Amino acid sequence: MTYKDAGVDTETKDKFIDKVLRMMRRTYDPAVIEKPWGFAGLYSLGGIKLFERNYKNPILVGCTDGVGTKLRVASMVGKHTTVGIDLVAMSINDLIVMGASPLFFLDYIAIDKVSESILSDIVSGIVEGCKQAGCALLGGETAEMPDLYKNGDYDLAGFAVGIVEKSKIVDGKSIKVGDEIIGIYSSGLHSNGYSLARKILFEKNNLEHNKYIDKFGCTLGEELLKPTRIYAKPMRDILRRYKVKKVIKGIANITGGGMIENIPRILPSNCTAEIYEGAWHIPPIFSFIQAGGNVPKAEMFRVFNMGIGMIMIVDPFFSKSIIRRLQKLGEKAVVIGKIVKGKPEVRICG
Repeated sequence: MTYKDAGVDTETKDKFIDKVLRMMRRTYDPAVIEKPWGFAGLYSLGGIKLFERNYKNPILVGCTDGVGTKLRVASMVGKHTTVGIDLVAMSINDLIVMGASPLFFLDYIAIDKVSESILSDIVSGIVEGCKQAGCALLGGETAEMPDLYKNGDYDLAGFAVGIVEKSKIVDGKSIKVGDEIIGIYSSGLHSNGYSLARKILFEKNNLEHNKYIDKFGCTLGEELLKPTRIYAKPMRDILRRYKVKKVIKGIANITGGGMIENIPRILPSNCTAEIYEGAWHIPPIFSFIQAGGNVPKAEMFRVFNMGIGMIMIVDPFFSKSIIRRLQKLGEKAVVIGKIVKGKPEVRICG
C-alpha cells in the first residue's frame, strides 16, 4: 500500500506547490530572502526602507484568523477566487487597528483532496489580498486530509505579522467624552455572520444562490461572496498623515460581534459609544436577512457589521479632514457617532 492508496497524492501536491511559489513571488518586497531550499520563510527587518529612521523601538504585531462558514457559500456557488482575499483581510484588518504596518502573511489550507483548480483559485485570492495589504506572502501549508474533510470541503487559516513603533501603538487610552466616531464602509457581510445568514436564506427561505436579487444588482451568491475590504493602505496613510498620537485615538475592526462587541474593546472605563443608526447607508443585504429571519435589530448589530467595516475614534477637530482624506483614497466614510460619559458599551440611537 502507498500513501496515494491512503488518499494522499503527494505528486499532485508537489506540482501545485511549484505553481504557488511562482504566484507568491508577485507579493515579494526587498525584505524577502529567497532560498532554493528551506523549511521556513525568511524576512529581513533591515530590508525595510529607512527602517532605522522610522523605528526606534519597533514592536512586532501578530494575529491569526480564518474565513468561517463563508467557505460553504463558495463551495455552493463554485467560486473560490475571493475567499483568499477574505482570509488575508481577516488578519490584516485586526493587525492595523494597533497602528501596525503589515510585513508578511502565511496561509494554511486543509482540504479533502488536492484539486489544482480550486487551490489555484484560493491562492490567487490570497496573493491579491497580500497585494492589497502591501505585504509579502511568505509561506504556507496545504494539508490533504481525506479522513477529516469530505466532498470538496476545505478550511483556511491565515497568519499575519506587522510592525509598529512602540510610541505609536493605537490603544484607545486617550479616548474621551466628545470624541467622534468615524465609520468606514464595508463591502457587505465581509466574513462574519454567515452561519445565521445561510440558515435564514438557504434553509428557512429556500433561496437558490443563483437567484437574481434586484436590490443587490446581482445574484444572491455573488452578493454573499463579495470580498472583505482590506483597509491597510488607507489606514497607513491616515496614521502617517496624522502623526500626533491624540488625533487617532482608537481603531476597531468590526468583525464577529459587530459594533456591539468590538467597539467596547478599545473604550476606557468611563466612556460609552453612541452610534446614530441613520448616519450611514446600510446596504440592502442586511435588511434582506433581517426580514427573512425576523431578526431583532439588537441581534443584527451584534452579529453583522451593518455596513461599517472599521471605525476610528478621533479628535472632533480633525474628523472632517480625515473623512476628506479617506474619500480621496477611495473609501466611503462618515461620522456615525460620538463618545459620551458612561461605561464601555455601545448604544444604538435612532
